[in-house]
Amino acid sequence: MAERSLTDTGASASASGATLARPAVRVAIVYLAARVLTSGFLILASMLSPEGSRFGRGADLATYVLAWDAQWYWLIAVEGYPTDIPRDDNGDVVQNAWAFLPVFPVLARLVGAPFGSWAVGAFLIALVAGYLCCLVLYRMFAERLGGTAATWSVVFVAAGPLALLFQVGYAESLFLLLILLGIRLLERRRYLPLYPVVLAMAYVRPGVLAFALLLGLVGLWRWFSRSREPVSAGEIAHILGVGALATGAGLSWPVIAGAVTGDPTGYLETELSWRRLWVGDAGAFVPFEGWIQAAQFWFGATWRVGEIWGYVALAAIVVGSAALLLFEPHVRRLGVVPRLWAASYLLYLFAVFFPQSSVFRLLFPLAPLFGALAVPRSTAWRLAVLGACLLGQWWWIWNMYGIGSNFWQIP
Repeated sequence: MAERSLTDTGASASASGATLARPAVRVAIVYLAARVLTSGFLILASMLSPEGSRFGRGADLATYVLAWDAQWYWLIAVEGYPTDIPRDDNGDVVQNAWAFLPVFPVLARLVGAPFGSWAVGAFLIALVAGYLCCLVLYRMFAERLGGTAATWSVVFVAAGPLALLFQVGYAESLFLLLILLGIRLLERRRYLPLYPVVLAMAYVRPGVLAFALLLGLVGLWRWFSRSREPVSAGEIAHILGVGALATGAGLSWPVIAGAVTGDPTGYLETELSWRRLWVGDAGAFVPFEGWIQAAQFWFGATWRVGEIWGYVALAAIVVGSAALLLFEPHVRRLGVVPRLWAASYLLYLFAVFFPQSSVFRLLFPLAPLFGALAVPRSTAWRLAVLGACLLGQWWWIWNMYGIGSNFWQIP
């Protein structure tokens, strides 16, 4: 009897382990297949690249891993941050490493040390973080949408228009992983692990202030829905505590840059140095002004269709985004916290960003919204969405990496 009991227990544990492993394996298969496909797109772009392209014809995959902003992360890992904010002959701050946060370059240096290559470390971090992103997304959506829809959500993210970010030297996949873990912890009301997640998030790439706003919105939602589901004083205390940590950490980097360089406005001027490429002297940072400047730049000076149309387009984007998050039934299926995150992050972008070609990359943290595209059960619909994802991915890779020579081809 004892032997049979042990056998039964072992079989039960084995079956349970197999059940737990199945989603991880399924996600791994989807993710690795998507990475092979993305690598194929990169190779094709390299073969077709014109001679005058940024990286030239025949660039290898390692060249693309270290391309664009990956060079800044590598420079931080090798040289650290400058002790003086660099300026040009006119006294304007020029682009420098203070625009980039330290966790990713330092971590890539540690991971790449056994291989003698920072690029290998950066690639491995982006790759592994991307897989974990997909796994967390699957777990998040399997409970709400079912296993099939959750799997398709992973397909759309892993093969989406910005899927290259899962295998190049950018901090985006690590940042997305921390965001998804934060959303998951909020949904499950596990607040203690949120503290280290938020602290790490603050120094991977800018955007933790959006998570601070999310915490505030979640706190308000829990308070106003307390008649349906009671909220404890401890829960409110944790939400306030993590929110304070996110806010303080999010505001700390400009202070750190100022303390190191002796220039209290150096960080903000550094960020504005990128905007100066588009609009010239951008003046001091004013929240939400970037989108007004963009309406003037794109619709007035560049496309010459009239600034008024830029303001109309801006209003349409704001109203359309709000309506999508509030009323679209497939988006509503994703749950309250992912929708509040999307609203918080979009508001953050409206506050700090000047929309230009990098806007596609900066929308990467909205990956949870792909779950809404997987809700319809029609196979034809899902295949059409996948086709659109692959077309978008090829367009982005071809323009940003295959060519990369024009002002609007900067990822």
